[in-house]
Amino acid sequence: MAFADYNDLMKMTEDMLSGMVKELTGGYKIKYHANGYDKEPIEIDFTPPFRRIEMIGELEKVANLNIPKDLASEEANKYLIDACARFDVKCPPPQTTARLLDKLVGEFLEVTCVNPTFIINHPEIMSPLAKWHRSNSVLTERFELFINKHELCNAYTELNDPVVQRQRFADQLKDRQSGDDEAMALDETFCNALEYGLAPTGGWGLGIDRLAMLFTDSQNIKEVILFPAMRPQDDPASVKASLQAEN
Repeated sequence: MAFADYNDLMKMTEDMLSGMVKELTGGYKIKYHANGYDKEPIEIDFTPPFRRIEMIGELEKVANLNIPKDLASEEANKYLIDACARFDVKCPPPQTTARLLDKLVGEFLEVTCVNPTFIINHPEIMSPLAKWHRSNSVLTERFELFINKHELCNAYTELNDPVVQRQRFADQLKDRQSGDDEAMALDETFCNALEYGLAPTGGWGLGIDRLAMLFTDSQNIKEVILFPAMRPQDDPASVKASLQAEN
């Protein structure tokens, strides 16, 4: 969305989802069988405004941590490795700072997000495409919306500076070379496009399938996808041999 930032997108998301629930149910609350149809359903309250929590500040508060301010430093990486070990939070190699933070957030913050909750202001090292925060350049103007402990939406003020974007990609490449498959590769075409110019922009994405699961009280994502991914067929030769054996 041109000339929008993450604050505009949070308001839009909040208005849209609470409005949908109001239109469908006449109120702001829905029931969802989060633990199976044989268990009591949970209540999810979409009453606006949705809860907002600062990622680093809330993590430090809940887990009683004091994370070093320079998140790109070896000191911060070692601190987070020790924190994961102390709380028995598993983080398979490579133990990059971004991956360690993600695991700790999953352990301490995401599990508290049953009602719609925005986790906001992610560190720069976790958000290579998001613009730096206007009040704290170590953070970015990004949010993720969690409902029923699952991420539903990811959005941010788009980074539109090609020089900074190219450097972010270079930093991501280091993580990728250390074995982090989720780190982004250098996208030179995208950087070239940014050099021509991008207006201030908000970028937003929402998992329609997960939203449909909530609204229809579905337990399996295949129930709400018209053409769900299927398991690969067995080797034709082995299938033929199996049929011959049955006959």
